Amino acid sequence: MTSPLALVRRVRTPALDHAAMMGAVPVPVVLLDPANRFRYANQAAEQFLGISLPQLVQLSLADLVPQDSPLFRLIEQVRRAEATIADHDLTLESPRLHKPGIVVHGTTVPDEPGMVLLTLHDVSAARALDRQLTFRGAARTVTGMAAVLAHEVKNPLSGIRGAAQLLEGSVAETDRELAVLIRDEADRIRGLVDRMDVFGEKPIERRAVNIHRVLEHVKRLAGSGVAAHLRITELYDPSLPPVWGNRDQLVQVVLNLVKNAAEAITGDSGRGEITLVTAYQHGVRLAIPGSPVRVHLPLAVTVRDDGPGIPEDIRPHLFEPFVTSKPSGSGLGLALVAKIIGDHGGLIEVDSRPGRTEFRLFLPVLAEDSGEVEII
Repeated sequence: MTSPLALVRRVRTPALDHAAMMGAVPVPVVLLDPANRFRYANQAAEQFLGISLPQLVQLSLADLVPQDSPLFRLIEQVRRAEATIADHDLTLESPRLHKPGIVVHGTTVPDEPGMVLLTLHDVSAARALDRQLTFRGAARTVTGMAAVLAHEVKNPLSGIRGAAQLLEGSVAETDRELAVLIRDEADRIRGLVDRMDVFGEKPIERRAVNIHRVLEHVKRLAGSGVAAHLRITELYDPSLPPVWGNRDQLVQVVLNLVKNAAEAITGDSGRGEITLVTAYQHGVRLAIPGSPVRVHLPLAVTVRDDGPGIPEDIRPHLFEPFVTSKPSGSGLGLALVAKIIGDHGGLIEVDSRPGRTEFRLFLPVLAEDSGEVEII
C-alpha cells in the first residue's frame, strides 16, 4: 500500500500545499521520528486521538500507548524491513485512549531515515453495520417464530387452560394443586408468546419526536422504579432537531437500556451512576427498511453506566434473541431494542469494559424545511 505522504511527494506541482492535502485526508495519519515522537498529525488524527497537533508534537507514542503494545513491534518491523506493514484488530488502550478494532498501516518515508508514517483505520463502524445486519436477521427469525407460536401454540393453550379450570372445581383437594399448576404454566407460556408478539412486522407510525422529552420521561419512570437507588445525570445538546420516529417505541428502547444498566449496577455494588447523553454528529448512512432511500443518522443518544461491564463472551451475541447473562432473563429485551432501532433505519452500537458501558443509538432527524426525514 502506497502511503498518502508518498503520493503527495510524487505530485510535482509547486502550487500544492502538501500539509493542506494531508489535512484533507479523512483517514487519521501521524508521522513519527526515529525516537517515536510525533512530528505531524492531520486533522482526522487529532480527532481520533483527542489531542491537538501543538500538544501532540510535545509527546511521544509511549505517552499514549503502553510500551508492550503490538504497535511498537509493527513500527520496528517497518523500519527494519523498510516496507509497508499492516496489522489488524489492534486495541489502543491507555488512560487517554480506548480504541478497539483498529487497523494500522505503517510505512517508511522516502529521504527521511527512521521516519514512519502511520495510518489508523477505525473499522468499528463497519463491524457495527455487519452486526446490525445480523441483529435484523435474528429479529426476523423471532418474527417468524412469533407468528408460528401465535397460531400453533396460543389456541391449544387456551383449551388446556380452560380444561384445567374445569378440573380445578371438580377434582379432589389432593389433585387440585396439579390443576392449578397446569393453569399457571399455561399462563406463563402464553405470556412468553405475548412478549414475542412485539416482534411482529407492523408499520411504524412516525412523526417529529423531541428526544429530550423521551429521555426525561424515561428518567422519571426509572427514577421511581428500577433506578430509584441510582443517580441519573444528563449531558444534553439542547439544540438538537426532532427525531423522525415513534415516540412510544423510543421510550421502550431507552427504558430497556436504562433498566439493564440499573440491574447491572445493582448486581455489582448497588451504587452507581447512569448518564444520558445526546449529541449531533455525522453518523452512518443506512437504507430505510422497505425503501430505496438512504438516511443520514446524525442524532446520537448514549446510555452510559459505571457498572461491571458486559461479559466478553456475550458481547458478540448481545442483541441476538434468547442471549442473556441474567439468571431469570428471557434474552428478548435487547433483541427488541435492535429490531426497533433497525425499523427506524437507525444503528445501535455498544462499547463495554469494566467500569464503563455505553449503548449508542444513531437516529434520523426531521428536515427543518420539508417536514420529511432528512435524506442525504
